Amino acid sequence: MTAGHPHETARDVMHPGAECLSLHETLDRAAQMMRDRGVGALPVCGPDDRVVGIITDRDIVIKCVAQGHDPASVRAADLATGLVSVTPDTPIQEALDQMERHQIKRLPVVESEHIVGMITEADLARHLPDDQLAEFVHRVYARD
Repeated sequence: MTAGHPHETARDVMHPGAECLSLHETLDRAAQMMRDRGVGALPVCGPDDRVVGIITDRDIVIKCVAQGHDPASVRAADLATGLVSVTPDTPIQEALDQMERHQIKRLPVVESEHIVGMITEADLARHLPDDQLAEFVHRVYARD
């Protein structure tokens, strides 16, 4: 949190907008989209553009490639499970608590089941004081 703003919300910290990956897209396409956009995660959306999950670069490596699966044949739907998200009005401390509790480094910000932004480590580094950022990093990476 920036000094003097103790009630900052997810909206204040998030990077607005995030392009969804369709449930039917393959993981090789997801990797290409990540490369082209310079991101490490993509929200996964159903046919109604509602967020159902998130795929990270690590998911592709650990849950697909390292298991001997072909990323050109595995679909986003196969990995997009258990969405953890916050709303734009969620206090930033609550968002941090969610990230720590679930050991995640990227947090979708969802409004009416549609993605409106993403909170990443880079966003936190820009907005949190050094001591709070250090504590967050320690708690999330301590179990890696």
